[in-house]
Amino acid sequence: MLTEYQTIRSKSDSFFKEKGSKFYSFAFPVKSEEEVKDCIKSLKEEFKDAGHHCYGFKLGINGEHYRYSDDGEPNNTAGKPIYGQLNSFEVTNVLVVVIRYFGGTKLGVGGLIQAYKEGAKLALENASIITEEVTEDVKIHFKYEEMNVMMSLVKIFDLKIIKQKFELDCLIVLEFPIKKKEELFLKLNDYPKLEIK
Repeated sequence: MLTEYQTIRSKSDSFFKEKGSKFYSFAFPVKSEEEVKDCIKSLKEEFKDAGHHCYGFKLGINGEHYRYSDDGEPNNTAGKPIYGQLNSFEVTNVLVVVIRYFGGTKLGVGGLIQAYKEGAKLALENASIITEEVTEDVKIHFKYEEMNVMMSLVKIFDLKIIKQKFELDCLIVLEFPIKKKEELFLKLNDYPKLEIK
């Protein structure tokens, strides 16, 4: 089971020219297809006079959700090479968009593949690649008098509180790194009044 994955810290960009054509490329950290759509929409508004907005993205810990688009370029000359760079850099939860302004000289199939590959490569080279831990959420119900026990566990395991409700019957939702799961659940077994949901 994977306990961590590589992604990028923040947006990065790049620019180069090939036989008069201008290529602007961007890499974005994304967590959902909704974010992907928003990024592409924003770039299409910013570069509305560009001929092509080609992209590739990977989502999920194993990169299991992915898509790429040639946006009017010949089949598999743009989106696939962009997606190929995401695989080469071994990153996920990343979108790369390469925007082309045609410069009057046709690049041919091989030239297009090379140019879009280069655009994606440059954007990813300019990005800060980071390692993220795979996390999971757990809901724990407990009585108010167990509050100190609960909070000490949060501190010991350095857990992130997603949601909390403190009344007579309390609820806390915690995000924890999957690699700490076994250790955390073993510790929770020592406190039968803490009920995992």
